[in-house]
Amino acid sequence: MKKILNLIAIFSMFLMAEELFAPIPIDIKYNRDVVTLGRELFFDPLLSKDRDISCASCHSIDGYGTDNMPKSVGTDGKIGNMNSLTPFNSIYNLSLFWNDRVKNLKEQMVDGPLINQHEMANSSDEIEKRLQQSNKYKKLFLKAYGEPPSFSLMLEALAEFEATLLTPNAKFDRYLRNEAELSSSEKRGFHLFKSYGCVSCHNGINLGGNSYQKFGAVIDYPSNSTRVDDRFQLTNAQRDRDVFRVPSLRNIEKTFPYFHDGNIHSLKEAIHIMGYTNVGVLLSPDEIDDIENFLKSLTGEIPKTFYKTE
Repeated sequence: MKKILNLIAIFSMFLMAEELFAPIPIDIKYNRDVVTLGRELFFDPLLSKDRDISCASCHSIDGYGTDNMPKSVGTDGKIGNMNSLTPFNSIYNLSLFWNDRVKNLKEQMVDGPLINQHEMANSSDEIEKRLQQSNKYKKLFLKAYGEPPSFSLMLEALAEFEATLLTPNAKFDRYLRNEAELSSSEKRGFHLFKSYGCVSCHNGINLGGNSYQKFGAVIDYPSNSTRVDDRFQLTNAQRDRDVFRVPSLRNIEKTFPYFHDGNIHSLKEAIHIMGYTNVGVLLSPDEIDDIENFLKSLTGEIPKTFYKTE
């Protein structure tokens, strides 16, 4: 009965689906000095314990904010537990990480990469000490904040920088602004995306990132037995087993491999799996092609602020 109700809820979204999307803003306001500092920190291996990796090591330009690996490699060659999510457009997400354990970009830095033993494995005291010993950062912090380097201000600068990592002007955004037409295949894919109920979870400005869903809502996904950071780890409620934050579909063609386990490298296969496990539909090859072409229309422009300081 529960699965039937899930399907009813999914299909009930179809008629209002077109209203559930919004284009990413083309221009945003930001403090240039703070974002310049944040960008410098993002690319600096000084923040990691062994000075061997930076934030950009796992969140690269070419990968649209990912490293295109199933699990990222941290300092000293340690492997992470989950597939790394892109920071691009993350300012529009309901929460961060797969299981919603933090609510904003500043908290994410503390709870995640900087201190995590599988990632940068450093400490707040050591990071602050290194920044205070750096003439470069003394100047950059003074220019951005009028204060000497501190761990707290470093978190703020990184968060401000990540908030600028938007990928505007995707073809779908231009379509929403009545500036471009989707191709016949993209239109069919968009129609299928709505009619099969994908829109019930993948909606909003990020086409996802704003709700939680069981992976395998209709048909169990076999790899769930290897889950690590589902919602259950936070709530200890049985209903939250295999429940994750729904990922954004923005730039999905570029951010492979897919799912929390990073086991799927093909976008076509990911579409097939989601259609079967979360909608209960066996998509035809032609349907998969059309949905894939629609999803490719979600690829936007690399944010200018992501490029390292000259």
